[in-house]
Amino acid sequence: MKVTALAIPDVKLIEPKVWGDARGFFFESYREDRYGEAGIAGPFVQDNQSYSQRGVLRGLHFQWPNNVQGKLVSVVQGAVWDVAVDIRRDSPTFGQWVGAELSAENHHQLWVPPGFAHGFVVLSETALFTYKCTALYSPADEVSIRWNDPTLAIQWPPAIAEPSLSAKDAAAPLLADLPSEKLPRLRR
Repeated sequence: MKVTALAIPDVKLIEPKVWGDARGFFFESYREDRYGEAGIAGPFVQDNQSYSQRGVLRGLHFQWPNNVQGKLVSVVQGAVWDVAVDIRRDSPTFGQWVGAELSAENHHQLWVPPGFAHGFVVLSETALFTYKCTALYSPADEVSIRWNDPTLAIQWPPAIAEPSLSAKDAAAPLLADLPSEKLPRLRR
């Protein structure tokens, strides 16, 4: 597998080695020793899937102060634009974001470490998105940031000018409106 640190080095793009022929393909979507060597450490304690239609935007979400999650994300059907935002209040890359297209065709994965907000928008007709999480989901600890926060200036795909949002995501606050105690610290 090929692992590339993105512009925020803690976020990693994983390109697994894919073996294919006329019958189909095979690849390892997770292997503890190899991912650990790449700095993607579990343990992973919960796997999730979401199914969405074109233009659905989910995010930007994170959990704090308990059950802070790292997420290894991928797409098994369709395509999405996936985004990670550094919200660690004492990080040199605080408020910066990175994004990558993940699809069933390219088999890429994104490692979103603890301390990052995460979101994605569906580019294909539908998409089946998977998450491997390092902490259990905790509704009491879930926090959202508005997807189009102007200070973050995330470059969502131009074809998705008016995404379909949940009521919670549509009402999410700007990053600057969150009290600092609602934001994680850089782990040292």
